[in-house]
Amino acid sequence: MKPTKTLVAAALATMVALPAAAEELKFASFVPPQHTVTKSLIDKLANDLKEKTGGALTVRNYPGGELGKGPVEQYVRALQGVADISWGLQGYTSSQFPKSMLIELPGMVPVGKSGADMLWNAFDKYLAPEFPGTVPLGLWVSEPNVMIMKSKDIRTLADLKGLNIRVAGAVSAQVVSALGATPVQMPITKVYNALDTGLIDGVFTGSSAIADFKLHEVASSYTIGVPLGRISFYAVMNKARFDGLPADRQKAVREASGRGLSQSAEDAWHAKGKAAIEALKADSSKTVIELTPDQAAPFAKLTMAVSDKVIKDLGAADVVAAMKGM
Repeated sequence: MKPTKTLVAAALATMVALPAAAEELKFASFVPPQHTVTKSLIDKLANDLKEKTGGALTVRNYPGGELGKGPVEQYVRALQGVADISWGLQGYTSSQFPKSMLIELPGMVPVGKSGADMLWNAFDKYLAPEFPGTVPLGLWVSEPNVMIMKSKDIRTLADLKGLNIRVAGAVSAQVVSALGATPVQMPITKVYNALDTGLIDGVFTGSSAIADFKLHEVASSYTIGVPLGRISFYAVMNKARFDGLPADRQKAVREASGRGLSQSAEDAWHAKGKAAIEALKADSSKTVIELTPDQAAPFAKLTMAVSDKVIKDLGAADVVAAMKGM
C-alpha cells in the first residue's frame, strides 16, 4: 500500500522539525589547565556558546598539548583539523604574521588602550589574509614586556651587553639586538629550564608569564619601565568546521567571539601580570627595578627606533593608522 500524500508530508515535516545533533568543538591548548587562558578565553567561549545554543554546541578543552605537543604548531593544528580551535602566539611563526605583529612593537599600544581593539580595527582590511583556512575568534596582546633575569640586575644598557635573552618572535628579537644582547628564540614552555640551566640569562616577556610558568622560581631580578613592546596572541577555528555548522550555530560562534572574547583574554593577562609584579615586590628574595623615565630614556631611544624602522621597511604606515582608528 503506497503512503498518501498527507502521510508523506507529515513525515517530511517531522524530519525538518528534528533538531540538529549536538556538537562538541575540540580546543587545543599547549599550556596546563591552570593557565590564564583557560578561564578568560576557553571557558568563556564554552560557557557563552552553551548558553547561546541551549547546550547544542559545546567546547572541550584539551590542555597540556593533548592534541599534539609543541606550541609552534598550534595554528597548523586548527588549519589541518587536528583541533577545531587552537590558540597560540603569532611570534612562533613570525613570517606568517608581519602585519599582525606590528602590534608588538614598542610604543604601539598606548598605556590604557586596548591592543585587542587595535588588532580588530585593522583586521578586515589588512590582517585577514594572514589567517588562511581559519576563522579568527580572538586577537589580543599581553601586558607590557618586562626584563626577567636569572641573576643579573639591569639598570643600564651596559648591563645587557653580551647576555642571551629569550624572545618570542622576530619583533622582540630586533628589540633585543638593538639593546646589545643576543636574542634566543624558543617557546615559553622551555624558558624555565633554559633559565635554570643558564642556557639563557633572561627573557623579555609579559609579567603574567612569571606566575603562569613559575619563572619566579628561577629568576631573581626584574626590570620594568623600558618600552619593550608586548606579545600578541590568536585563537582560530578551522574554517571548514565553522562553515559546516548550521547557520544558527555559526551566528552563536560569531557572537561569542571577536572583540568581547579578545578583551576578556587581554584583561586577564593584564590582571595576572599586575598581581605577579606585586608578589615580587613583597618577596625579599627578589629584586624589582623600576626605572624612571630618565633612566629608561637610553633604552627607549633604541627600542622606539626599531619600531620606526620595522614600520618603514614593511611600508605599513596605513596598517598602523588603521590599528589606531585613524
